[in-house]
Amino acid sequence: MPEGDTIHRAAATLRAALVGRTLERVELPRHPPPLPRLGARIERVEARGKHLLIRTSDGLTVHTHQRMTGSWHLYRPGERWRKSPRSARVVLGVPGIEAVCFSAPIVEVLDDHTLARHPSLRALGPDLCDPAADLDVVLHRLRRLVDDQRGIGDALLDQRLACGIGNVYRCDVLFLHGLHPSTPVADVDETTRRSLFGTAARLLRANLHGEMRTTVEGARTGTLWVHGRGGEPCRRCGERILVERLGEQARHAYHCPGCQPAPARTGQRSP
Repeated sequence: MPEGDTIHRAAATLRAALVGRTLERVELPRHPPPLPRLGARIERVEARGKHLLIRTSDGLTVHTHQRMTGSWHLYRPGERWRKSPRSARVVLGVPGIEAVCFSAPIVEVLDDHTLARHPSLRALGPDLCDPAADLDVVLHRLRRLVDDQRGIGDALLDQRLACGIGNVYRCDVLFLHGLHPSTPVADVDETTRRSLFGTAARLLRANLHGEMRTTVEGARTGTLWVHGRGGEPCRRCGERILVERLGEQARHAYHCPGCQPAPARTGQRSP
């Protein structure tokens, strides 16, 4: 699933190409009316965590969530698409540009009422790609919404707490703080909780404008601490990076056994 920075970059690209321009082509092959009308103007393109919203002047909003399969592309009219036309879920054409969303599992057209009441969008925590994101709100949501025996790695992926964190940032933020992903939330003090989300916010914002995501400060572009490096040596201690499926979503969790020791089991004392 894309990280929040990916969706913010896509939104910025679409915003530059579409906002203020008039719709000449509107196709949502699997979606019933109402649809944005031809002649309507695109007013706004925004990202909310991993959700992308395109607002038109006729009061409708095209909402997409890409999950693992979706992607937005821009083409000149008549240019050959890089993916099969059969996988196109949204086509929005303005003079000189066509924006095409391929294979997104979630595509909706929302009026103002349904947008305001949308259950997934309403449930989102602060967007960590936004410099104004309030970590006090994030920590309050963590205390209120999450069982304190839940693993901290699983909690970091919960978009109700803070939106934008995906598996890459989950893994590398936990590494930077020396925490095993299965460490219970109850064992993470308030200062460390704030620091975890603060580090995630800092890394997300640092990657809003780059082509290749980087989490290792001062390293070459695209360098990550642990994510995707199963079996490779840790950049700090040299131990082999482990990968296992953890949490409710059974996502791959990369971690260093040397830098991120597993929590003691119930009934055992920590060494």
